[in-house]
Amino acid sequence: MPSEKREPLPSGTRLDYYKVHKLIGSGGFSLIYLGEEDDTHDEVAIKEYMPKKFGSRNKDGKLVFVNDEAKDKFYRGLRLFFLEAKALAMLRHPNIVNVRNCFLANDTAYLVMDYQPGKNLGRYIKRRKGGLSTRFLMTVFPPLLDALELIHNAQHLHLDIKPGNIHIRPGGRPLLLDFGAVYHLTSEGKKKAQVITPGFSPIEQYRGISKVGPWTDIYAIGASMRTCIEGRPPPTATERHAKDTMVPAVEAFGKHYPRHILEAIDRAMEVDPQKRIQSAALLLKELNRDPSRARKAG
Repeated sequence: MPSEKREPLPSGTRLDYYKVHKLIGSGGFSLIYLGEEDDTHDEVAIKEYMPKKFGSRNKDGKLVFVNDEAKDKFYRGLRLFFLEAKALAMLRHPNIVNVRNCFLANDTAYLVMDYQPGKNLGRYIKRRKGGLSTRFLMTVFPPLLDALELIHNAQHLHLDIKPGNIHIRPGGRPLLLDFGAVYHLTSEGKKKAQVITPGFSPIEQYRGISKVGPWTDIYAIGASMRTCIEGRPPPTATERHAKDTMVPAVEAFGKHYPRHILEAIDRAMEVDPQKRIQSAALLLKELNRDPSRARKAG
Protein backbone atom coordinates (compact mmCIF):
# COMPACT_ATOMS: atom_id res chain seq x y z
CA MET A 1 0.00 0.00 0.00
CA PRO A 2 1.51 3.37 -0.91
CA SER A 3 2.50 5.68 1.88
CA GLU A 4 0.22 8.58 2.72
CA LYS A 5 3.29 10.79 2.53
CA ARG A 6 3.07 12.49 -0.84
CA GLU A 7 6.38 13.37 -2.44
CA PRO A 8 6.27 16.99 -3.58
CA LEU A 9 7.64 18.02 -6.95
CA PRO A 10 11.32 18.98 -6.66
CA SER A 11 12.41 22.59 -6.91
CA GLY A 12 13.04 23.58 -10.52
CA THR A 13 10.35 21.30 -12.00
CA ARG A 14 8.85 22.71 -15.22
CA LEU A 15 5.04 22.71 -15.53
CA ASP A 16 3.56 24.19 -18.70
CA TYR A 17 4.70 27.85 -18.63
CA TYR A 18 5.75 27.76 -14.99
CA LYS A 19 8.73 26.84 -12.82
CA VAL A 20 8.20 25.29 -9.35
CA HIS A 21 10.22 26.88 -6.55
CA LYS A 22 9.07 25.14 -3.36
CA LEU A 23 6.16 23.53 -1.51
CA ILE A 24 4.27 26.12 0.57
CA GLY A 25 1.14 24.25 1.68
CA SER A 26 -0.88 21.06 1.60
CA GLY A 27 -4.37 19.76 2.25
CA GLY A 28 -6.21 16.45 2.11
CA PHE A 29 -6.57 16.67 -1.66
CA SER A 30 -3.77 18.91 -2.87
CA LEU A 31 -0.22 20.21 -2.63
CA ILE A 32 0.47 23.92 -3.16
CA TYR A 33 3.73 25.28 -4.56
CA LEU A 34 5.27 28.70 -4.97
CA GLY A 35 6.22 29.09 -8.60
CA GLU A 36 7.09 31.60 -11.29
CA GLU A 37 5.49 32.35 -14.66
CA ASP A 38 7.97 32.27 -17.53
CA ASP A 39 6.81 35.31 -19.50
CA THR A 40 5.99 37.77 -16.72
CA HIS A 41 8.24 36.40 -13.95
CA ASP A 42 5.27 36.87 -11.62
CA GLU A 43 5.16 34.73 -8.49
CA VAL A 44 2.25 32.27 -8.65
CA ALA A 45 0.66 29.66 -6.40
CA ILE A 46 0.33 26.30 -8.14
CA LYS A 47 -2.21 23.87 -6.67
CA GLU A 48 -1.59 20.23 -7.60
CA TYR A 49 -4.43 17.72 -7.31
CA MET A 50 -2.83 14.99 -5.17
CA PRO A 51 -5.24 13.33 -2.70
CA LYS A 52 -3.58 11.86 0.36
CA LYS A 53 -5.78 8.75 0.62
CA PHE A 54 -5.85 7.37 -2.92
CA GLY A 55 -2.24 6.84 -3.85
CA SER A 56 1.26 8.27 -4.00
CA ARG A 57 3.94 9.33 -6.45
CA ASN A 58 6.91 7.03 -7.05
CA LYS A 59 10.52 8.11 -7.64
CA ASP A 60 9.88 8.37 -11.38
CA GLY A 61 7.06 10.83 -10.78
CA LYS A 62 4.35 8.33 -11.78
CA LEU A 63 1.18 7.90 -9.72
CA VAL A 64 0.72 4.61 -7.87
CA PHE A 65 -2.79 3.74 -6.64
CA VAL A 66 -3.78 1.68 -3.61
CA ASN A 67 -6.34 -0.29 -5.70
CA ASP A 68 -8.77 0.12 -8.61
CA GLU A 69 -11.40 1.70 -6.38
CA ALA A 70 -8.91 4.33 -5.26
CA LYS A 71 -8.00 4.97 -8.90
CA ASP A 72 -11.68 5.52 -9.77
CA LYS A 73 -12.08 7.92 -6.84
CA PHE A 74 -8.96 9.78 -7.91
CA TYR A 75 -10.34 10.45 -11.39
CA ARG A 76 -13.78 11.41 -10.07
CA GLY A 77 -12.04 13.90 -7.81
CA LEU A 78 -9.99 15.14 -10.74
CA ARG A 79 -13.21 16.11 -12.51
CA LEU A 80 -14.32 18.09 -9.43
CA PHE A 81 -10.92 19.80 -9.38
CA PHE A 82 -11.61 21.11 -12.89
CA LEU A 83 -15.10 22.22 -11.81
CA GLU A 84 -13.42 24.22 -9.03
CA ALA A 85 -11.19 25.90 -11.62
CA LYS A 86 -14.18 26.67 -13.82
CA ALA A 87 -16.16 28.14 -10.93
CA LEU A 88 -13.25 30.28 -9.76
CA ALA A 89 -12.50 31.54 -13.26
CA MET A 90 -16.04 32.97 -13.43
CA LEU A 91 -15.84 34.74 -10.06
CA ARG A 92 -13.88 37.98 -10.24
CA HIS A 93 -13.73 39.73 -6.88
CA PRO A 94 -10.89 41.34 -4.87
CA ASN A 95 -11.57 38.93 -1.98
CA ILE A 96 -11.71 35.73 -4.05
CA VAL A 97 -8.46 34.09 -5.18
CA ASN A 98 -7.75 34.83 -8.87
CA VAL A 99 -7.21 31.85 -11.21
CA ARG A 100 -4.74 32.26 -14.09
CA ASN A 101 -4.67 28.82 -15.64
CA CYS A 102 -5.60 25.15 -15.29
CA PHE A 103 -3.94 22.25 -17.14
CA LEU A 104 -3.12 18.53 -17.07
CA ALA A 105 0.41 17.19 -16.47
CA ASN A 106 2.11 14.32 -14.59
CA ASP A 107 -1.11 12.22 -14.65
CA THR A 108 -2.90 14.89 -12.63
CA ALA A 109 -4.13 18.51 -12.81
CA TYR A 110 -2.80 21.92 -11.79
CA LEU A 111 -4.54 25.14 -10.88
CA VAL A 112 -2.44 28.32 -11.17
CA MET A 113 -3.44 31.31 -9.04
CA ASP A 114 -2.03 34.71 -8.18
CA TYR A 115 0.39 34.38 -5.27
CA GLN A 116 -0.63 36.58 -2.34
CA PRO A 117 1.68 36.98 0.68
CA GLY A 118 -0.03 36.77 4.05
CA LYS A 119 -1.09 34.35 6.76
CA ASN A 120 -3.66 31.61 7.19
CA LEU A 121 -6.48 32.66 9.53
CA GLY A 122 -6.76 29.18 11.04
CA ARG A 123 -3.10 29.13 12.06
CA TYR A 124 -3.28 32.77 13.24
CA ILE A 125 -6.22 31.98 15.55
CA LYS A 126 -4.39 28.97 16.95
CA ARG A 127 -1.25 31.03 17.60
CA ARG A 128 -3.19 33.88 19.25
CA LYS A 129 -5.57 31.47 21.08
CA GLY A 130 -8.56 33.53 19.96
CA GLY A 131 -9.47 36.89 21.41
CA LEU A 132 -9.14 38.65 18.06
CA SER A 133 -10.39 42.23 18.22
CA THR A 134 -13.66 43.74 17.03
CA ARG A 135 -11.61 45.80 14.58
CA PHE A 136 -10.08 42.59 13.19
CA LEU A 137 -13.50 40.95 12.80
CA MET A 138 -14.90 44.01 11.03
CA THR A 139 -11.85 44.26 8.75
CA VAL A 140 -11.97 40.62 7.67
CA PHE A 141 -15.60 39.49 7.53
CA PRO A 142 -17.54 42.28 5.73
CA PRO A 143 -15.35 41.95 2.59
CA LEU A 144 -15.78 38.15 2.73
CA LEU A 145 -19.55 38.58 2.91
CA ASP A 146 -19.41 40.88 -0.11
CA ALA A 147 -17.50 38.14 -1.98
CA LEU A 148 -19.97 35.53 -0.75
CA GLU A 149 -22.88 37.56 -2.08
CA LEU A 150 -21.24 37.47 -5.54
CA ILE A 151 -20.77 33.69 -5.25
CA HIS A 152 -24.41 33.17 -4.26
CA ASN A 153 -25.70 35.52 -6.96
CA ALA A 154 -23.82 33.34 -9.46
CA GLN A 155 -25.86 30.40 -8.12
CA HIS A 156 -22.87 28.80 -6.38
CA LEU A 157 -22.32 27.72 -2.78
CA HIS A 158 -18.83 27.47 -1.27
CA LEU A 159 -19.70 24.76 1.32
CA ASP A 160 -16.28 24.70 3.00
CA ILE A 161 -15.83 28.11 4.64
CA LYS A 162 -13.62 27.90 7.72
CA PRO A 163 -10.62 29.82 9.10
CA GLY A 164 -8.26 27.40 7.34
CA ASN A 165 -9.71 28.53 3.99
CA ILE A 166 -9.35 32.25 4.72
CA HIS A 167 -6.07 33.96 3.83
CA ILE A 168 -5.20 37.29 5.47
CA ARG A 169 -3.07 39.60 3.34
CA PRO A 170 -1.11 42.58 4.74
CA GLY A 171 -3.48 45.20 6.15
CA GLY A 172 -6.01 42.52 7.11
CA ARG A 173 -7.36 42.16 3.56
CA PRO A 174 -9.03 38.71 3.42
CA LEU A 175 -9.05 36.22 0.57
CA LEU A 176 -11.46 33.29 0.34
CA LEU A 177 -9.68 30.11 -0.76
CA ASP A 178 -10.37 26.50 -1.72
CA PHE A 179 -13.47 26.13 -3.85
CA GLY A 180 -13.05 22.35 -4.05
CA ALA A 181 -16.50 21.75 -2.51
CA VAL A 182 -18.27 24.36 -4.65
CA TYR A 183 -21.84 23.41 -5.53
CA HIS A 184 -24.08 24.85 -8.23
CA LEU A 185 -27.61 25.50 -6.98
CA THR A 186 -29.22 24.72 -10.33
CA SER A 187 -27.43 21.39 -10.77
CA GLU A 188 -29.72 18.51 -11.68
CA GLY A 189 -29.45 14.94 -10.50
CA LYS A 190 -27.57 13.49 -7.55
CA LYS A 191 -25.42 15.84 -5.50
CA LYS A 192 -21.73 15.13 -5.31
CA ALA A 193 -20.38 14.16 -1.91
CA GLN A 194 -20.04 17.21 0.29
CA VAL A 195 -17.07 18.14 2.41
CA ILE A 196 -17.89 18.09 6.13
CA THR A 197 -15.80 20.18 8.53
CA PRO A 198 -16.87 19.58 12.16
CA GLY A 199 -17.79 22.83 13.88
CA PHE A 200 -18.26 24.77 10.64
CA SER A 201 -20.64 22.60 8.57
CA PRO A 202 -24.32 23.06 9.54
CA ILE A 203 -26.78 20.22 10.05
CA GLU A 204 -28.10 20.24 6.48
CA GLN A 205 -24.67 19.24 5.15
CA TYR A 206 -24.59 16.17 7.41
CA ARG A 207 -28.05 14.99 6.51
CA GLY A 208 -27.48 15.07 2.75
CA ILE A 209 -31.20 15.04 2.00
CA SER A 210 -31.82 18.48 3.57
CA LYS A 211 -31.74 21.49 1.31
CA VAL A 212 -28.52 23.49 1.24
CA GLY A 213 -28.52 27.16 0.27
CA PRO A 214 -26.85 30.51 0.99
CA TRP A 215 -27.79 30.02 4.66
CA THR A 216 -25.44 27.01 4.71
CA ASP A 217 -22.42 29.26 4.02
CA ILE A 218 -23.79 31.82 6.50
CA TYR A 219 -23.54 29.25 9.32
CA ALA A 220 -19.89 28.65 8.43
CA ILE A 221 -19.14 32.39 8.45
CA GLY A 222 -20.77 32.73 11.89
CA ALA A 223 -18.79 29.75 13.17
CA SER A 224 -15.56 31.23 11.78
CA MET A 225 -16.25 34.56 13.52
CA ARG A 226 -16.96 32.78 16.80
CA THR A 227 -13.71 30.82 16.44
CA CYS A 228 -11.79 34.11 16.06
CA ILE A 229 -13.18 35.10 19.47
CA GLU A 230 -13.12 31.77 21.31
CA GLY A 231 -9.94 30.29 19.86
CA ARG A 232 -11.45 26.90 19.07
CA PRO A 233 -14.11 25.52 16.69
CA PRO A 234 -17.71 25.43 17.97
CA PRO A 235 -19.36 22.06 18.80
CA THR A 236 -20.43 20.05 15.76
CA ALA A 237 -23.86 20.69 14.27
CA THR A 238 -24.86 17.08 15.02
CA GLU A 239 -24.03 17.58 18.72
CA ARG A 240 -25.96 20.86 18.77
CA HIS A 241 -28.90 19.28 16.95
CA ALA A 242 -29.09 16.47 19.53
CA LYS A 243 -28.62 18.75 22.55
CA ASP A 244 -27.45 22.33 22.15
CA THR A 245 -25.23 23.20 25.11
CA MET A 246 -23.29 25.94 23.30
CA VAL A 247 -23.54 29.19 25.26
CA PRO A 248 -24.78 31.99 22.95
CA ALA A 249 -22.04 34.43 21.95
CA VAL A 250 -24.05 37.31 23.48
CA GLU A 251 -23.82 35.63 26.90
CA ALA A 252 -20.31 34.23 26.58
CA PHE A 253 -18.47 37.26 25.19
CA GLY A 254 -20.78 40.21 25.93
CA LYS A 255 -18.22 41.99 28.13
CA HIS A 256 -15.64 42.27 25.36
CA TYR A 257 -17.51 42.65 22.04
CA PRO A 258 -20.38 44.82 20.75
CA ARG A 259 -23.76 43.23 21.34
CA HIS A 260 -24.98 43.65 17.75
CA ILE A 261 -21.99 41.68 16.39
CA LEU A 262 -22.51 38.84 18.87
CA GLU A 263 -26.23 38.78 18.10
CA ALA A 264 -25.40 38.50 14.39
CA ILE A 265 -23.06 35.56 15.08
CA ASP A 266 -25.74 33.79 17.12
CA ARG A 267 -28.38 34.32 14.42
CA ALA A 268 -25.96 33.10 11.74
CA MET A 269 -25.35 29.94 13.78
CA GLU A 270 -28.96 28.92 14.42
CA VAL A 271 -29.17 25.11 14.20
CA ASP A 272 -32.51 25.31 12.37
CA PRO A 273 -31.75 26.59 8.84
CA GLN A 274 -35.08 28.42 8.67
CA LYS A 275 -34.28 30.48 11.78
CA ARG A 276 -30.84 31.43 10.47
CA ILE A 277 -29.89 34.69 8.72
CA GLN A 278 -30.61 33.72 5.12
CA SER A 279 -28.14 35.72 3.02
CA ALA A 280 -24.71 37.35 3.00
CA ALA A 281 -26.30 40.77 2.41
CA LEU A 282 -28.52 40.41 5.49
CA LEU A 283 -25.63 39.28 7.71
CA LEU A 284 -23.53 42.19 6.45
CA LYS A 285 -26.39 44.55 7.30
CA GLU A 286 -26.57 43.11 10.83
CA LEU A 287 -22.82 43.53 11.37
CA ASN A 288 -22.94 47.13 10.14
CA ARG A 289 -25.88 48.05 12.35
CA ASP A 290 -25.48 51.25 14.40
CA PRO A 291 -24.33 50.04 17.86
CA SER A 292 -26.27 52.82 19.59
CA ARG A 293 -29.48 51.63 17.93
CA ALA A 294 -28.61 48.05 18.89
CA ARG A 295 -28.34 49.11 22.56
CA LYS A 296 -31.70 50.86 22.45
CA ALA A 297 -33.28 47.79 20.87
CA GLY A 298 -31.80 45.61 23.59
